[in-house]
Amino acid sequence: MKELIVERLKPVTLVGAGAIDPGDLEMSLALAPTLVAADGGARVALEGGHSPVAVIGDLDSLAPDVQAELPPNVLHHVTEQTTTDFDKALRMIAAPVVLGVGFLGGRLDHQLAAFNTLVQPHPSPCVLLGPQEVVFHLRGEVGLSLDAGELVSLFPMQPVTGWSEGLEWPIKGLHLDPMARIGTSNRATGPVRLRADGPGMLVLLPRARLGMVVAALMA
Repeated sequence: MKELIVERLKPVTLVGAGAIDPGDLEMSLALAPTLVAADGGARVALEGGHSPVAVIGDLDSLAPDVQAELPPNVLHHVTEQTTTDFDKALRMIAAPVVLGVGFLGGRLDHQLAAFNTLVQPHPSPCVLLGPQEVVFHLRGEVGLSLDAGELVSLFPMQPVTGWSEGLEWPIKGLHLDPMARIGTSNRATGPVRLRADGPGMLVLLPRARLGMVVAALMA
């Protein structure tokens, strides 16, 4: 593993260059006050009036005029081209939770790459904020204080089993697989507990539950 660039005891916001709804960056910073940019996300941060403590990536999406606005010690050039800038940044951040904005919405191929990155082994859990949902990788067990009827979608990025409490359609005993059975469009019957027996399970919840998800992943 490469040397960590950002280490914090509180959650970190990671901003990408994708589509961001108005107010999303401020919403994230209220929960995760340290701001890091993945490559071209630095432009998004500066346009929003924020200066990142670090910009991580291959920097091929960072225009010279944007680079000129940043102190040289903030720029961290990672030259390898086999991973996305989102992946590069996550590998170099250690925090209780990383909150990602600017990675969902916009181009579909970028969103698929973001989901792939979420299930890779990284030092910190990550929550992605999208236009309608929040998405995170289920690493172990998590408790969620949901109300009856709320959407809980589970999508396996690889074959995986798990356990649930508080879902209308429990997943205990099921073998979820992207090429066979998946777990989208499930619903809570009240507070939910979820556990994955291995890596690969994405959880999608309503975006209004962002704060609750961040707190749950820190518990």
